[in-house]
Parts: sequence; structure tokens; C-alpha cells
Amino acid sequence: MLAQRTLKSLTKAVGVGLHSGQRVELTLRPAAPDTGIVFRRVDLPEPVEIPVNADAVSDTRMASTIANGGAKVATIEHLMSAAAGLGLDNLYVDITAEEVPILDGSSASFVYLLQSAGIVTQKAPKRFIRVSKPVEVREGEGSNLKWARLDPYHGYKLSFEIEFNHPAVNSSGQRVEFDMGSGRYAREIARARTFGFTRDVEMMRSHGLALGGGLDNAIVMDDVKVLNADGLRYQDEFVKHKILDAIGDLYIIGKPLLAAYSAFRSGHAMNNQLLRALLARPDAYEIVSFEQAREAPTGFAQLAPAW
Repeated sequence: MLAQRTLKSLTKAVGVGLHSGQRVELTLRPAAPDTGIVFRRVDLPEPVEIPVNADAVSDTRMASTIANGGAKVATIEHLMSAAAGLGLDNLYVDITAEEVPILDGSSASFVYLLQSAGIVTQKAPKRFIRVSKPVEVREGEGSNLKWARLDPYHGYKLSFEIEFNHPAVNSSGQRVEFDMGSGRYAREIARARTFGFTRDVEMMRSHGLALGGGLDNAIVMDDVKVLNADGLRYQDEFVKHKILDAIGDLYIIGKPLLAAYSAFRSGHAMNNQLLRALLARPDAYEIVSFEQAREAPTGFAQLAPAW
């Protein structure tokens, strides 16, 4: 059968939160079959578990935040993206603050951490959410239009289009497609960093955001150019980071999707709206597993690829 996956051993990292600027320690630990991904706020008087699911998302301003009662964990999307890219089903994430560390601004550091711990299969079938009917969410009109959509597909592929009127973004390409079955997530997507504009920094910081951001963990642009001395990691790094975010946001549903995702100017809020719209339509999806790995979509039966 196509089996669930977890870590072989635990691994740790220390960093700062992108928005909070707080120092945070992260411990990634193996979890039993059917646990899913569970964040644990171990800095609180009594540790609080926050299982990842679409209904646990409590805030989508500039990041995806999950909560359980008064305990929350923000900016989970890059770690979730890495877990999805490596096919991890079960994982405990012990964290000592309310925001996942930003590390280098991409998911590459999380991919490295997870792979360094080792990935093993478990004696339980891997369960997918297979989309059987189209589901779409839309907002705005004309120049304010944005939308996200899931269509039936035997596999998992994503296409994303952005629209930024900025010279650096215009010259880099604003649309990308990626097939998760290619096994090239670590190479083609994971290194794409979050990005922002100097003109927005003061506004964001006045609202308590981007307090830990800088040139070492984000692409920063003025009105005409990229300010990072080393430039871009991919020619189309901006839109690839939006794909990276979408992979993480969509994995918050709790199981890997079998679907074709397409989006125009979507973000964390709309991605979560799309998940909730899907879950509100029991006729539009089913939970499936594969008794024979060869029945699964191409690429899904392989263990996580190395760099």
C-alpha cells in the first residue's frame, strides 16, 4: 500500500519570527499514524496542542495562523509547505513562541531539517482528499478581481498568477505551474523567499508586523529594483514563492490533495476560504487511499527526494 510517513528522529532549529521578531525554538518530532501535524506551544504553563486543520485557522493577515483557545501559532505556511513537499503525514512541532521562525524566508531550511531527521514509512495507509467536482472562490471585480479554484485531477498540480506593477516583478514572470508528482519540490520551489517593498515596511511595523524581517530572510525591493546583493534565487522567484505559500496553506486541510489548484492574486485568506468551501461540499470530494502504490498518481509512491 501507499503508506503514511513521519520522521525517523527529532530535529531542532532556532530563529526569529518574521512578524513578531521574537526568538523561537522549534523541535520537530515523529508522530504516530493518523496523528496529522500538531503544533504544541510548550512555552505555556501547560503545553497546548493545536492540530492543523482548516477550521483551526484564526488569522490570515500576512500569514496563516492557527489557534486553540487562547493559544496560537502564526506563519505556519512555510513549514507546512515543506511537509507537503516531502509527503509527511504525521509530525509534532514543539514551539516556544507564537510564531514559526522565518529562517531564510523560504521553506528550504525546513526541507533540510526534515530530511536530516530522516523520513520513514508507517504501517498505515496514506489518505488523500480527492476533489471530484470543481470548487471556486472569487472576490472583487475588474482590477480588484482575485480567485482560487480546485478541479478534479489524478495527481496534484498548481498554477498561480500574480499581478504586481513593479519593474523587478514584471521582468521575472508572473505566472508559474508546478506538478507535485515531479518530485522536484525541493529543487524548484522550496528556495523561493517571501518578498516585500520598502514603502510598506513602516506601515507594517506600525501594525506590529515584519519586526523580524530583513535582507537575510526576504527579498526586499524599493520602487525599481531588488535590494538583495545576491539578487534572485530563481528568475521567477516571486510567483514561485506564492506557489510555495499555496502548497502550505492548502496542506492545512490535514491531508494531501488530489486536485488541480489554480489561482489569480490569491493569498492566505482566499486559500483558507477555498478549503472551507470544499469541506462545505461533501459531494465535491472523497477520502481515498491506495492499496497498491502503483495505483497512486505518478511520483507519489516515492520517498522524499534528496537535494
